[in-house]
Amino acid sequence: MQHFPVFTISILLLLLACATHAHNITRILAKHPEFSTFNHYLTVTHLAGEINRRQTITVLAVDNAGMSDLLAKRLSVYALKNVLSLHVLVDYFGAKKLHQINNRTALSATMFQATGAASGTAGFINITDLKGGKVGFGSEDNNGNLDAVFVKSLEEVPYNISVLQISHIINSAEAEAPTAEPSQLNLTTIMLKQGCKAFADLLMASGAKKTFDQNIDGGLTVFCPSDDVINGFAAKYKNLTAKGKEALLLYHGVPVYQSMQMLKSNNGAMNTLATDGANKYDFTVQNDGEEVTLETKVVTARVTGTLIDEEPLVVYKINKILLPRELFKAAPAASPAKAASPKAAAADSSEADSPESDPADQTADQNRAIGFDGEKVVGTVLLSLCLGLLFV
Repeated sequence: MQHFPVFTISILLLLLACATHAHNITRILAKHPEFSTFNHYLTVTHLAGEINRRQTITVLAVDNAGMSDLLAKRLSVYALKNVLSLHVLVDYFGAKKLHQINNRTALSATMFQATGAASGTAGFINITDLKGGKVGFGSEDNNGNLDAVFVKSLEEVPYNISVLQISHIINSAEAEAPTAEPSQLNLTTIMLKQGCKAFADLLMASGAKKTFDQNIDGGLTVFCPSDDVINGFAAKYKNLTAKGKEALLLYHGVPVYQSMQMLKSNNGAMNTLATDGANKYDFTVQNDGEEVTLETKVVTARVTGTLIDEEPLVVYKINKILLPRELFKAAPAASPAKAASPKAAAADSSEADSPESDPADQTADQNRAIGFDGEKVVGTVLLSLCLGLLFV
């Protein structure tokens, strides 16, 4: 029997896995000439590439006649992208699922919401199962009006991509509003609109903002602690030197674009804007199912949401401030022989003073202590299953 190197088999399995999830919206729509205009503008606005990078997506396509009504409004290409982004749901809805919605109505986030340009719930689509087998679609900021109805399914790959035809363009005053070119968009402005005002204020008050702005065009991932977290850390932040404050803020930026799918597949150490060679200023990305965590050796933070995801920029909200070991040191673990008093235990619950109290930190440390490597275990299981199928 011929034996293949483990590395070769791993590459083959990786290619097989990628082929399973890959889709190309341009090729799908090319099979339906009546959607050529819609297809064309997905390419012009660069939405096609963004759709193809998503693992789970639903595209609400409009035929050439429906697109004529939209083009008659003479929107800029940037506003046009917002409108078309409203027709891309970041969830899977096949034809069957449309008629199985709980309570006959549901809200779905769209790629317009993911851009960070939509305020409030303007980037959500209302999907309603109507009488007579019809399903209506309308923007949440359109006074409850359902502008379009489901016509037919063009292509479905369950839980990966669904392309559905709807009768008309979905109207949204906010999506159609004049839009600044990408180079004119301001990172701190996006944060101010999306619940990260406190972090944005810190950036604007320091030299860190310039470094963040300079990295946007080349690719930038930002992890923004929520306002309440920043406010609770204010006293400790004031005690840092000016250089320490800047390093802490830069530690929340990564000089490459990392979509959520990339974060979930690229476990391991990640350099930051604060990395300068002499000091590592890195952290480790780990994921468990849909949950992505960032481990700094001092604290473990969890990604709780996305403010904007529009390559080359993505901004995530996190539930803790990332504390680098270059600036903060974890308190030593309590001796087993000397149990801490209730009062001391309460004091140690502070995330900055005793980050080991975080269950996620303890789990990570325990796994490393016993030599557990999740990636290797998963890889071994997948390899065994695939080899079993090959030799059945």
